[in-house]
Amino acid sequence: MENLALIESFSEFKDDKSIDRVTLMAILEDVFRNALKKKYGSDDNFDIIINPDKGDMEIWRNRVVVADGEVEDENSEISLSEARKIEPDFEVGEDVSEEVKLIDLGRRAILALRQNLISKIHEHDSTNLYKHFKDLIGEIYTAEVHHVRPRVVILVDDDGNEIVLPKEKQIPSDFFRKGDNVKGIIEGVELKGNKPQIIMSRTSEKFLEKLFEQEIPEIFDGLITVRKVVRIPGEKAKVAVDSYDDRIDPVGACVGMKGSRIHGIVRELGNENIDVINFTSNSQLFITRALSPAKVSSIKIDEDKKRAEVFLKLEEVSKAIGRGGHNIKLAGLLSGYELDVIREGSVAEEDDVELTEFSDEIDGWVIDEFAKIGLDTARSILKQNVEDLVRRTDLEEETILEVMRILKDEFEN
Repeated sequence: MENLALIESFSEFKDDKSIDRVTLMAILEDVFRNALKKKYGSDDNFDIIINPDKGDMEIWRNRVVVADGEVEDENSEISLSEARKIEPDFEVGEDVSEEVKLIDLGRRAILALRQNLISKIHEHDSTNLYKHFKDLIGEIYTAEVHHVRPRVVILVDDDGNEIVLPKEKQIPSDFFRKGDNVKGIIEGVELKGNKPQIIMSRTSEKFLEKLFEQEIPEIFDGLITVRKVVRIPGEKAKVAVDSYDDRIDPVGACVGMKGSRIHGIVRELGNENIDVINFTSNSQLFITRALSPAKVSSIKIDEDKKRAEVFLKLEEVSKAIGRGGHNIKLAGLLSGYELDVIREGSVAEEDDVELTEFSDEIDGWVIDEFAKIGLDTARSILKQNVEDLVRRTDLEEETILEVMRILKDEFEN
């Protein structure tokens, strides 16, 4: 039979789209049956024989022979005189099979066939891609930077699939160039029209958890369990780990000798500071560990309100709160309690003054900067080293010196 470009392209679709033979045959048959329905009103009496490997196809129409002048349905019946033009010895009541040439469908129908075929194969490809990446949600994936835009980085994997890494899913210190390999977690797959959009994240807690699983053999083998992960991407993270085997030190196994095991994870996350903590069901002990490196004096817990008052010596307060308040925020998220820091003062410090009392001389945002590192009284600031305050806050040395002058004047007067 005549082989048009439509048929010749079957094997190309198969190679390009990696569609298995059975699926390709099903798509082809569906496309041609739709074309036959449009031309003849029904496809029930047609046989379609397809060989996609050779790019070959045959269409046969089956009709019943009826007496001349008694044809009621031209699609399913053929007159005796017409049947005998095909084969001279046909009789009424016999079945006639006649091959339908592709050219008989008409040029427009053939163009529509090709367009429909392309559409069906793309649809099949998109469905498979969607299912494939749906199964990969929560897993680490690596792809290459194809294009960098202000609000998104476009990645392409080894199979040519496009993956998007939105700005808000990037670590603040991330900087990518075309051709860079980027590792992240598949966070979601969304359908945009008929095309799936695959979304990667590097800020997800799950990404950090999977990095631990990938880098720490004991976690991969199930000997150590990651109980909870909280993080402020690019700044700080806390990971609670547990082991059902008393012979295994989960924290030591995760950190490694001189931090050898965790170093690669820290580097991947843009030098994010990671605290690894031993999990315990004892709430007081867990909060104490979560507030590390600060040393907690005592804790008072209100289980109903999920709040805890944490008592600390004055020199431990700034450690508990951490730079920008990150340490206490993550400790609260990890433990599940809202933490209130209570300073343990001494009699000699009773004449201390709250920093907010100086709001008429010191700007509110400056007071807030000191509060972020646990310094909210005059004496707590005056005890600090100026260079240390410059390092721990976003304040200029000149500003800090001016604040100290104002505070000293208060006590001298």
